[in-house]
Amino acid sequence: MIVVGRIIALLIGYCFGMVLMGYLIGKSKNIDLTKVGSGNVGSTNTMRNLGVPAGLITLTWDCLKCVVACFFVKLVFGFFVESPSIYMVYAGLGCVLGHDFPCYMHFKGGKGVASTLGFIIALFPIGLPIPAVVFISLVALTRYVSLGSIVAELSFAIEIIVAACLGVFAEKYPGNEIKEVVIICCFVSALSIILHHANIKRLLKGNENKFSFHPETRA
Repeated sequence: MIVVGRIIALLIGYCFGMVLMGYLIGKSKNIDLTKVGSGNVGSTNTMRNLGVPAGLITLTWDCLKCVVACFFVKLVFGFFVESPSIYMVYAGLGCVLGHDFPCYMHFKGGKGVASTLGFIIALFPIGLPIPAVVFISLVALTRYVSLGSIVAELSFAIEIIVAACLGVFAEKYPGNEIKEVVIICCFVSALSIILHHANIKRLLKGNENKFSFHPETRA
Protein backbone atom coordinates (compact mmCIF):
# COMPACT_ATOMS: atom_id res chain seq x y z
CA MET A 1 0.00 0.00 0.00
CA ILE A 2 2.90 2.35 0.72
CA VAL A 3 4.15 2.67 -2.88
CA VAL A 4 0.99 1.62 -4.71
CA GLY A 5 -1.09 3.98 -2.60
CA ARG A 6 1.12 6.91 -3.50
CA ILE A 7 0.85 6.08 -7.21
CA ILE A 8 -2.94 5.74 -7.01
CA ALA A 9 -3.26 9.04 -5.14
CA LEU A 10 -1.02 10.70 -7.72
CA LEU A 11 -3.16 9.40 -10.59
CA ILE A 12 -6.39 10.48 -8.91
CA GLY A 13 -4.98 13.96 -8.50
CA TYR A 14 -3.79 13.96 -12.11
CA CYS A 15 -7.32 13.21 -13.35
CA PHE A 16 -8.74 16.13 -11.38
CA GLY A 17 -5.95 18.40 -12.59
CA MET A 18 -6.66 17.71 -16.26
CA VAL A 19 -10.03 19.47 -16.05
CA LEU A 20 -8.96 22.86 -17.45
CA MET A 21 -11.80 25.31 -16.92
CA GLY A 22 -10.27 28.16 -18.92
CA TYR A 23 -9.84 25.94 -21.95
CA LEU A 24 -13.41 24.64 -21.66
CA ILE A 25 -14.90 28.13 -21.31
CA GLY A 26 -12.88 29.28 -24.31
CA LYS A 27 -14.09 26.36 -26.39
CA SER A 28 -17.70 27.16 -25.48
CA LYS A 29 -17.10 30.61 -27.00
CA ASN A 30 -15.18 29.25 -30.00
CA ILE A 31 -11.92 30.67 -28.67
CA ASP A 32 -8.87 28.47 -28.28
CA LEU A 33 -6.87 29.96 -25.42
CA THR A 34 -3.78 28.09 -26.56
CA LYS A 35 -3.77 30.30 -29.66
CA VAL A 36 -4.48 33.72 -28.17
CA GLY A 37 -2.61 35.96 -25.77
CA SER A 38 0.13 34.09 -23.94
CA GLY A 39 -1.24 30.77 -25.15
CA ASN A 40 -1.76 29.69 -21.56
CA VAL A 41 -5.02 28.15 -20.29
CA GLY A 42 -4.72 29.60 -16.79
CA SER A 43 -6.84 32.29 -15.17
CA THR A 44 -4.68 35.28 -16.19
CA ASN A 45 -4.82 34.59 -19.92
CA THR A 46 -8.49 33.62 -19.58
CA MET A 47 -9.28 36.93 -17.93
CA ARG A 48 -7.35 38.90 -20.54
CA ASN A 49 -9.12 37.24 -23.46
CA LEU A 50 -12.50 36.14 -22.13
CA GLY A 51 -13.21 38.72 -19.45
CA VAL A 52 -13.20 38.98 -15.67
CA PRO A 53 -16.08 36.54 -14.94
CA ALA A 54 -14.45 33.78 -16.99
CA GLY A 55 -11.10 34.49 -15.37
CA LEU A 56 -12.52 34.34 -11.86
CA ILE A 57 -14.40 31.12 -12.60
CA THR A 58 -11.18 29.60 -13.96
CA LEU A 59 -9.16 30.79 -10.97
CA THR A 60 -11.73 29.38 -8.54
CA TRP A 61 -11.90 25.98 -10.21
CA ASP A 62 -8.14 25.65 -10.79
CA CYS A 63 -7.71 26.23 -7.06
CA LEU A 64 -10.72 24.20 -5.94
CA LYS A 65 -9.91 21.10 -7.99
CA CYS A 66 -6.73 20.53 -5.99
CA VAL A 67 -8.65 20.90 -2.73
CA VAL A 68 -11.31 18.45 -3.98
CA ALA A 69 -8.67 15.95 -5.15
CA CYS A 70 -6.88 16.01 -1.78
CA PHE A 71 -10.04 15.53 0.26
CA PHE A 72 -11.36 12.87 -2.11
CA VAL A 73 -8.17 10.90 -1.45
CA LYS A 74 -8.52 11.57 2.28
CA LEU A 75 -12.07 10.18 2.21
CA VAL A 76 -11.20 7.07 0.18
CA PHE A 77 -7.85 6.25 1.75
CA GLY A 78 -9.24 6.86 5.23
CA PHE A 79 -10.91 3.46 5.00
CA PHE A 80 -7.57 1.70 4.48
CA VAL A 81 -4.92 3.62 6.42
CA GLU A 82 -4.79 5.27 9.82
CA SER A 83 -3.48 8.57 8.45
CA PRO A 84 -3.96 9.48 4.76
CA SER A 85 -2.04 12.76 5.05
CA ILE A 86 0.94 11.74 2.90
CA TYR A 87 -1.39 10.37 0.22
CA MET A 88 -3.18 13.71 0.12
CA VAL A 89 0.14 15.36 -0.66
CA TYR A 90 0.64 13.02 -3.61
CA ALA A 91 -2.90 13.78 -4.79
CA GLY A 92 -2.05 17.48 -4.67
CA LEU A 93 1.12 16.85 -6.64
CA GLY A 94 -0.85 14.84 -9.19
CA CYS A 95 -3.38 17.64 -9.57
CA VAL A 96 -0.67 20.20 -10.29
CA LEU A 97 0.93 17.84 -12.82
CA GLY A 98 -2.44 17.20 -14.46
CA HIS A 99 -3.04 20.92 -14.77
CA ASP A 100 0.42 21.64 -16.14
CA PHE A 101 0.73 18.58 -18.40
CA PRO A 102 -2.71 17.30 -19.48
CA CYS A 103 -2.23 14.27 -21.73
CA TYR A 104 -5.12 15.17 -24.05
CA MET A 105 -3.50 18.55 -24.86
CA HIS A 106 -0.08 17.15 -25.77
CA PHE A 107 1.03 17.81 -22.18
CA LYS A 108 0.75 21.59 -22.58
CA GLY A 109 -1.47 23.11 -19.90
CA GLY A 110 -1.19 25.89 -17.35
CA LYS A 111 1.60 27.05 -15.07
CA GLY A 112 0.13 25.66 -11.87
CA VAL A 113 -0.15 28.85 -9.81
CA ALA A 114 -3.83 28.50 -8.92
CA SER A 115 -3.45 24.74 -8.49
CA THR A 116 -0.54 25.36 -6.12
CA LEU A 117 -2.77 27.77 -4.21
CA GLY A 118 -5.28 24.94 -3.82
CA PHE A 119 -2.42 22.65 -2.81
CA ILE A 120 -1.49 25.05 -0.01
CA ILE A 121 -5.09 25.60 1.12
CA ALA A 122 -5.83 21.87 1.30
CA LEU A 123 -2.56 20.71 2.85
CA PHE A 124 -0.77 23.62 4.53
CA PRO A 125 -3.35 26.35 5.27
CA ILE A 126 -1.13 27.68 8.04
CA GLY A 127 1.41 28.56 5.37
CA LEU A 128 -0.99 30.50 3.14
CA PRO A 129 -0.63 34.06 4.55
CA ILE A 130 3.00 34.66 3.57
CA PRO A 131 2.75 33.63 -0.13
CA ALA A 132 -0.62 35.42 -0.36
CA VAL A 133 0.76 38.68 1.02
CA VAL A 134 3.83 38.41 -1.21
CA PHE A 135 1.69 37.84 -4.31
CA ILE A 136 -0.87 40.56 -3.62
CA SER A 137 1.79 43.12 -2.66
CA LEU A 138 3.93 42.56 -5.74
CA VAL A 139 0.99 42.54 -8.14
CA ALA A 140 -0.40 45.72 -6.53
CA LEU A 141 2.97 47.45 -6.77
CA THR A 142 4.08 46.28 -10.22
CA ARG A 143 0.92 44.92 -11.92
CA TYR A 144 3.03 41.93 -12.98
CA VAL A 145 1.06 38.79 -12.11
CA SER A 146 3.97 36.63 -13.23
CA LEU A 147 6.41 38.35 -10.86
CA GLY A 148 4.00 38.01 -7.95
CA SER A 149 3.46 34.33 -8.78
CA ILE A 150 7.17 33.52 -9.08
CA VAL A 151 8.17 35.18 -5.81
CA ALA A 152 5.15 33.74 -3.98
CA GLU A 153 6.08 30.23 -5.16
CA LEU A 154 9.63 30.77 -3.95
CA SER A 155 8.43 32.06 -0.59
CA PHE A 156 6.26 28.97 -0.13
CA ALA A 157 9.21 26.63 -0.76
CA ILE A 158 11.38 28.52 1.71
CA GLU A 159 8.56 28.57 4.25
CA ILE A 160 8.06 24.79 4.04
CA ILE A 161 11.78 24.11 4.45
CA VAL A 162 11.97 26.35 7.52
CA ALA A 163 8.79 24.85 9.00
CA ALA A 164 10.12 21.31 8.50
CA CYS A 165 13.41 22.20 10.17
CA LEU A 166 11.48 23.60 13.13
CA GLY A 167 9.42 20.41 13.38
CA VAL A 168 6.10 22.12 12.66
CA PHE A 169 4.79 19.13 10.67
CA ALA A 170 6.58 16.37 12.59
CA GLU A 171 3.38 14.94 14.06
CA LYS A 172 1.40 15.03 10.82
CA TYR A 173 4.21 13.58 8.70
CA PRO A 174 6.28 11.27 10.93
CA GLY A 175 9.60 9.69 10.07
CA ASN A 176 10.79 10.10 6.49
CA GLU A 177 7.41 11.35 5.32
CA ILE A 178 8.39 14.93 6.11
CA LYS A 179 11.33 14.60 3.69
CA GLU A 180 8.93 13.52 0.96
CA VAL A 181 6.67 16.46 1.76
CA VAL A 182 9.49 18.99 1.57
CA ILE A 183 10.74 17.54 -1.73
CA ILE A 184 7.24 17.57 -3.24
CA CYS A 185 6.50 21.11 -2.08
CA CYS A 186 9.81 22.40 -3.41
CA PHE A 187 9.23 20.54 -6.68
CA VAL A 188 5.74 22.05 -7.08
CA SER A 189 7.13 25.55 -6.49
CA ALA A 190 10.15 25.03 -8.74
CA LEU A 191 7.97 23.61 -11.52
CA SER A 192 5.76 26.69 -11.56
CA ILE A 193 8.78 28.98 -11.63
CA ILE A 194 10.31 26.99 -14.51
CA LEU A 195 7.04 27.16 -16.46
CA HIS A 196 7.26 30.95 -16.13
CA HIS A 197 10.53 30.97 -18.10
CA ALA A 198 9.04 33.03 -20.93
CA ASN A 199 7.64 35.53 -18.41
CA ILE A 200 11.03 35.76 -16.72
CA LYS A 201 12.66 36.62 -20.06
CA ARG A 202 10.07 39.31 -20.72
CA LEU A 203 10.47 40.71 -17.20
CA LEU A 204 14.21 41.00 -17.73
CA LYS A 205 13.64 42.73 -21.08
CA GLY A 206 11.01 45.02 -19.60
CA ASN A 207 8.22 44.00 -21.97
CA GLU A 208 6.14 41.70 -19.77
CA ASN A 209 2.35 42.17 -19.96
CA LYS A 210 0.86 44.03 -17.03
CA PHE A 211 -2.35 42.97 -15.33
CA SER A 212 -5.57 44.59 -16.50
CA PHE A 213 -9.26 43.90 -15.87
CA HIS A 214 -10.07 44.73 -19.48
CA PRO A 215 -10.12 41.90 -22.07
CA GLU A 216 -7.65 42.20 -24.91
CA THR A 217 -9.09 43.28 -28.23
CA ARG A 218 -8.80 40.73 -31.01
CA ALA A 219 -8.96 41.61 -34.69
